[in-house]
Amino acid sequence: MRALKVLPSGRPGRGMLYVNGPDGRAVAWYDRRTNRISVLSDDQRDAVLAALRPYLTGGWTVGPPPVPTAAELRRLALPPDEDLAPNRPGEILIGELAYGTPGSRARHRLRQDLHARQRVGAELDALEAADWRALHDVPLPGLGLLDHLLVGPSGVLAVRTVPGRRQRARIGDLLLTVGRSEPRPDPRWIRRAAACAARLLTAPVTPVLALADASRVEVAPTVRDILVLQPPTAASTLRGIPQCLKPPDVEALFGLARSLPTWT
Repeated sequence: MRALKVLPSGRPGRGMLYVNGPDGRAVAWYDRRTNRISVLSDDQRDAVLAALRPYLTGGWTVGPPPVPTAAELRRLALPPDEDLAPNRPGEILIGELAYGTPGSRARHRLRQDLHARQRVGAELDALEAADWRALHDVPLPGLGLLDHLLVGPSGVLAVRTVPGRRQRARIGDLLLTVGRSEPRPDPRWIRRAAACAARLLTAPVTPVLALADASRVEVAPTVRDILVLQPPTAASTLRGIPQCLKPPDVEALFGLARSLPTWT
């Protein structure tokens, strides 16, 4: 087959590479995470390998497409407007800044919140290589938006992002204080959010507070049920949590969580 084109999909370096024919239809794809090439028709195998050769690394395998799992079938059946996976961190704040008309002080606060969500969201998205899956701006009934939901080997985490503003942050049982600002009820809110998510997913959910750009974080010794993350050390903190989910369980829970009807 002539004129095959290789097109990327997903995050740079980690997504799929699709091999398309002259008519634009995919004839094969290369999963860079598993190093597997799936070819739809064996008579195209040599042409596909020639097109993909500059991109192949390590000990790759080639064969027909694998049988889709139950989670993959649910994803394929999910309408695009009901799929939360494409949400960007802080997407609703981007819209408020672009189309809303708040005062200058409110806009400054929105920018701080957006920067914090994007900073934490980027850290969580980077955990995909360690088999974690992240969702952003997840709607919880009666509570508003959950900044991030993380599903991975150590379970399901409901994440609330707090801008540290390069000041000291103090986390108590009920309130969180950044610098000299008024205390915020983030600890109470994230507990309620985690309980709500656990009820809808029928799985345990850990409440998490993520402090972005705080100069120092102090956690009261009585706060034992909330996990505290900071972007530079998020990956190492999560590696220290005992694993409780196998890869098929992670994919099944993520498939359920990415579906908007799960939350409505």
